[in-house]
Amino acid sequence: MKGEKEATTELRLVGEITVLRAKSMDDAEADYSWRIDPELAGLDATRPVTLSFTEYLRYHRDDVAYPSPWSVRMAIDTSGGRHIGNCMYYDINSEKLQCELGVMIGDRDYWSQGYGTDVVKTALAHIFTTTELERVYLHTLSTNFRAQKSFTKSGFKPLRDVRRDGYEFILMEIWRKEWEATNPVEARSQSADTSSTSTSPSALQPDTDPLMGS
Repeated sequence: MKGEKEATTELRLVGEITVLRAKSMDDAEADYSWRIDPELAGLDATRPVTLSFTEYLRYHRDDVAYPSPWSVRMAIDTSGGRHIGNCMYYDINSEKLQCELGVMIGDRDYWSQGYGTDVVKTALAHIFTTTELERVYLHTLSTNFRAQKSFTKSGFKPLRDVRRDGYEFILMEIWRKEWEATNPVEARSQSADTSSTSTSPSALQPDTDPLMGS
């Protein structure tokens, strides 16, 4: 069975206008500016980080040095190399063969230009061609119509309304068979290529990040 956890230090996924890569210490300054931003926190139904940058840097260093075996965290770059956000899939469940996806475009200059949609499509292609996960789901605020439009373009379908911590979310999902039906060439290409950077699956447990969870 292909593992759900890849060698994230070598991870680099190229989309049409974005590149998803492993997180690095160089990302800390931009990440911190997004995490303390009240508007971005509100879009993710959480509170802004109140740590000082020095305190935050210690957590960021640990995230880079000791990646979780049940989540994959990636930086989002433009094709020109500008860091504009983050993406991760987490709560990887090797029994239910599913995970949750989170995407955040932190740089407002790149909102509503198709970058989020490209990230989601690139991440899904990676998940469905290098792991045996069958389902990817996410929670998005019921008022975040921009995100819902992007996820729908990427193939996600609304499942039901969810109320959590006083917020109203829409639970959306996509299954492997649905993704393969709309991406037959890519699915066939990957099935013919058995090479993968994934490692053997390990004992997986839930992992969450309040910034990336919706």
